[in-house]
Amino acid sequence: MNDYVIEMKNITKVFPGIIANDNINLQLKKGEIHALLGENGAGKSTLMSVLFGLYQPEAGEIYKNGEIVDINGPNDANKLGIGMVHQHFKLVEVFSVIDNIILGAETTKMGFIRKKEAREKVKELIEKYQLEVDIDALVEDISVGMQQKVEILKMLYRNNEILIFDEPTAVLTPQEIDKLMESMRGFKKEEKSILFITHKLNEIMAVADRCTVLRKGKCVGTVAIKNTTKEELSEMMVGRKVTFAVEKKEATIGKPILKVENLTVTSKKHKNNAVKNITFTVNAGEIVCLAGIEGNGQTEFVHALTGLEQVTSGKIKLNNIDITDASIRKRSKLGLSHIPEDRHKHGLILDFSLEQNLILQRYWEPQYHNYGFINKKAVREYSEKLIKKYDIRTGQGSVTVARSISGGNQQKTIIAREIDRNPDLLVAFQPTRGLDIGAIEYIHKQLVAQRDEGKAVLLVSLELDEVMNVSDRILVMYEGEIVGELDPKKTTMQELGLYMAGAKRDKEKISNE
Repeated sequence: MNDYVIEMKNITKVFPGIIANDNINLQLKKGEIHALLGENGAGKSTLMSVLFGLYQPEAGEIYKNGEIVDINGPNDANKLGIGMVHQHFKLVEVFSVIDNIILGAETTKMGFIRKKEAREKVKELIEKYQLEVDIDALVEDISVGMQQKVEILKMLYRNNEILIFDEPTAVLTPQEIDKLMESMRGFKKEEKSILFITHKLNEIMAVADRCTVLRKGKCVGTVAIKNTTKEELSEMMVGRKVTFAVEKKEATIGKPILKVENLTVTSKKHKNNAVKNITFTVNAGEIVCLAGIEGNGQTEFVHALTGLEQVTSGKIKLNNIDITDASIRKRSKLGLSHIPEDRHKHGLILDFSLEQNLILQRYWEPQYHNYGFINKKAVREYSEKLIKKYDIRTGQGSVTVARSISGGNQQKTIIAREIDRNPDLLVAFQPTRGLDIGAIEYIHKQLVAQRDEGKAVLLVSLELDEVMNVSDRILVMYEGEIVGELDPKKTTMQELGLYMAGAKRDKEKISNE
């Protein structure tokens, strides 16, 4: 009997200007959790897209249970029991949860969908795997964590035995990550086989049996997790030793840059206010982190701060100038930069080239246009400079379409554009989401460098390690209120977790505000 449920032999996949997968071999055992590790743009998602039938390789073969198979599309993959949860979910937002789960796998009678049977099956799966979600809710109205559960239920509904997870924890809270890890262990007990793409070494050490490391499209090697360490894996991934600790000197606090006064923002999803009468200041020369479990008003607050959403009441001042009702461009010109939570919806125009995306916040400046016409030479020079400086991996340089590069390199594009504008206030919402350990180290250094240059940084993060290591001051947001202000040097993750869960509140601070 063959030891491997899936074998990918000598897989080569080429895109214009780049070899994404260069003669890669990968073996997946039945009932194992196999991690796929690599830098942004190393070829991990491409390799899994080949296995799922989204791409056709230029060379190589795929075997299932020792027999060669042709996978010409996702339908072929599903027939072979292969399912995939993509990094950017493939859901129809205006459809309900139940409709998304059964889409493409509907059972019919006399031309009508047998919805009742489908509902029963989905409810059984929800109960069995503890994937609680409202099956009648519209996908656009549920959190990203819930959306991921819908993607997992789609795989389980199709009875997939081989489960591919592409960066599954990039958009989850710490609590949701723990639950997903539990689910993975449960799938393993049922002898389902899991391929798990991640940048997070702690997760690999916690759940994986083996790990295959890719670097620049080539396979560096496969190791058993019990025989390796985080440090060895990170060195295999980036080809050098990586510093896990964030190195920074004491903050030198300057004048107030951002003042938020009694700010209230109405929720679009329910009758209650998403942000409730909050007041705080961010000074020059400090990194203030807004911490909290997803869905506690951070998104609405940042949208109000950056001009994406209207303020219900209260004031926002930038360098003592009232920007409460200012346009997005005016805020930008006054010194506000924004790394958004959703890079596809608010960060990039995916069908534009990299150079077009990199100049979005500056094209009106005199050096980039002549008499109303874009100065293409100046834009190209600026784009090439940022691509090199921020190590954005592309196939065709400045003319590469943003949609075609990896999620991590899309994030680097946004960070390059926003930091290079030399803002007075940098609002960074999950800036390291989906980045590898080397890129995270680099971005953290950039945030600290902004602080050390006397800029104000407002970091919004769900990553507890990032909150504790990068910030100078922590503000905890729960149900739309600031419930505590903590010093990362004097608090613990446990105490921070209690504030984030609403189990602990600084009543004096709330009443003062």
